[in-house]
Amino acid sequence: MSFSSLVLLFVGSALINNFILSRFLGICAFLGVSKRLETALGMGAAVTFVMTISGAVSWAIQRYILVPFHLPFLQYVVFILVIATLVQFLEMVIRRYSPSLYEAFGIYLPLITTNCAILGVALLVAGSDYGLLETLVFSVGSAVGWTLAIVLMAGLREELEFADVPLSLQGPALSLLIAAIMSLTFMGFSGLVPAS
Repeated sequence: MSFSSLVLLFVGSALINNFILSRFLGICAFLGVSKRLETALGMGAAVTFVMTISGAVSWAIQRYILVPFHLPFLQYVVFILVIATLVQFLEMVIRRYSPSLYEAFGIYLPLITTNCAILGVALLVAGSDYGLLETLVFSVGSAVGWTLAIVLMAGLREELEFADVPLSLQGPALSLLIAAIMSLTFMGFSGLVPAS
């Protein structure tokens, strides 16, 4: 695969097919952890780590174990085990080296295990004919897109914290309205067509 194809794959997975704003996967942590910019950046880094490693590991398991031994029906179980193992490792590291970030994540750090965006990457990689390099580019691009969306959301929510927002729009209503407008904005990227 050429370098330009890899760049297009990265841009496509980050912007055009953004897991939160185009595919609507991983919304729970997106809405729950996007109140503060620092927490959103930390969650974005955690999701990037788990999504990239689980994408590569899932690709290898699918290609070298599940398909050769005719066990593709075990995809969901195996991929969730891979993701859960990575999240447990990440949780131990964050608890050890950044207790304040660990406390800020709260329940949302263990919920990365059931983040459907991460499982979505593993399943999309397994169902594609990507090689390892394409898998890594797709996984990193998807994670960067997820991080971009949650950081933008956190920045907007922080700016609107002291704004004069009508009572009927405060709280979850405003968050959902912001997410909807962001989703419409990201739909504009679907018009990007590579030059021939």
